[in-house]
Amino acid sequence: MHRRRRSALLLAAAIAAAAPVLTACGNDAHPGAAAVVGDQRITVAQLENRVDEVREAQRAAVPDQDQYQQVVARTGSLTRDTLHGMVLDQVLHRAAEDAGVTVTRKEVGEMRTGLEQQAGGAKELETVWLQQYGVAPARLEDNLRLQLEAQKLAGSLGTDTSRPEFWQALSRASEKLDVDLNPRYGAWDVQKSSRVDAQTPWVREITAAGTRQTA
Repeated sequence: MHRRRRSALLLAAAIAAAAPVLTACGNDAHPGAAAVVGDQRITVAQLENRVDEVREAQRAAVPDQDQYQQVVARTGSLTRDTLHGMVLDQVLHRAAEDAGVTVTRKEVGEMRTGLEQQAGGAKELETVWLQQYGVAPARLEDNLRLQLEAQKLAGSLGTDTSRPEFWQALSRASEKLDVDLNPRYGAWDVQKSSRVDAQTPWVREITAAGTRQTA
């Protein structure tokens, strides 16, 4: 993936994937987990709750049923994108921690205030983040913290978020955390610090067999 594009996806929290979600029974090594990052488990329930937050916010913003269905269709990769963001958040935090980088609530507040002024208000900013980046209003400040952490990490490395040095720091953090994704959501590419679609043909075979049995 092009470095500039990877940077844009990180800072916008809108990491897209084209292939359909694979269906599986779960990760046998970590039952009930969507991903394991270091000693932290991201459960399927936690992931689904995050996705539900976005869907509920989208539904509230678009009361017309037909328009809402169009929004859902345009954000069909929301589950995978959301998991990617949840994992990347921890990877970035580890990289920042290793570099001695911290972000204060004051800095997040100042960033939010500036963005609200640009957007025309608090509600307008929430709408922009929801529509463009798939971030629910309740998670806005978490996302801004993520962006600030990325910017400050890059600054501590004497680079910016589009340069290899920044992504190498994330790769080192990914390796230390030994990220493990449930195959239904793909796999984690340590070098790119990015979710990729897993090459697991057996998943489709098992799914197809189950479908035939229940047909």
